[in-house]
Amino acid sequence: MKPVKGDVPADPARGRADDDSGDGGHGGDSVSHPQRVKRPPTASEQLEELLGYPWPFPGRPPRHDLSTWTVTDDWPDPVPVTEAEIEVFEQWFGDLFDELFGPDA
Repeated sequence: MKPVKGDVPADPARGRADDDSGDGGHGGDSVSHPQRVKRPPTASEQLEELLGYPWPFPGRPPRHDLSTWTVTDDWPDPVPVTEAEIEVFEQWFGDLFDELFGPDA
């Protein structure tokens, strides 16, 4: 005679090892629910906690009046460039430079 589904003994291995309830992970309900894992806070949530106000700011960004901006160029003339910097640009952009300016003669 085949055992009926209700006659099958409960498998003790089915209880979760991290369950503290002592009821084998079945809880008081007939339906078991997976435990929710707390997710780490998002960058916006971390900024809000740090700053004390929401980030990004709610609403539209402020309108900037570009006529009030001042651009200051305090770079030396000519701008110093090292040989290593030139080699890096030639290595990465050499094909583009050849296409734009022609091959090195």
